[in-house]
Amino acid sequence: MQNFEICRSLLQIKAIKLNANDPFIWASGMRSPIYCDNRVALSYPEIRSSIKWALNELSKKFEPYAVIAGVATAGIAHGALLADLQEKPFCYVRPEAKSHGRQNQIEGDLQAGAKVLVVEDLISTGASSIKVVEVLRDQNVDVVGVIAIFDYGFNVAKQAFEHSNCNYAALATYAELIQQAKSSGYISEEDGSILKLWSEDPKGWYDNHYSKR
Repeated sequence: MQNFEICRSLLQIKAIKLNANDPFIWASGMRSPIYCDNRVALSYPEIRSSIKWALNELSKKFEPYAVIAGVATAGIAHGALLADLQEKPFCYVRPEAKSHGRQNQIEGDLQAGAKVLVVEDLISTGASSIKVVEVLRDQNVDVVGVIAIFDYGFNVAKQAFEHSNCNYAALATYAELIQQAKSSGYISEEDGSILKLWSEDPKGWYDNHYSKR
């Protein structure tokens, strides 16, 4: 599945929504013209399978590795599907250790020294992915890299991964999404320009551009 096909599919099933005129509000409070929830793809067998095989192809850039780790929560299902396809062990990493039971933060059997590929659903600032990488490294695990379905392409994420000395890659990027959305008529050229401005300055976009329209 090519990058533009990934974008088209995610738009089609509304896993990704674009709205330049009525921005979404993220949990952080930031206003954004895009909302992404790749868990929606799990409800569509054909698209779910296509993403799985695309992740399988992308993962070859990080070989060799022995274990796949999903980022809780949205990366768990896609990571498990990939691990099943490759017949590799799977585990997942919580944002925080449980407060009860064995108080695990890593769920699954993971041996020290193992080479691990991390699967994330999307990358924005990179903070959640890097946190998982650090948790794994604290357990003397060799993280070979992080792969994701979608990448917003923020510079802060690139800097975070570079700072952590961790490679990453995604099936589709924000720039490719906008290109596909325009070519398919999902958005106008004018809205495409507004969406591009957001990617260049996500925190200041609403005040600098949207609020002045």
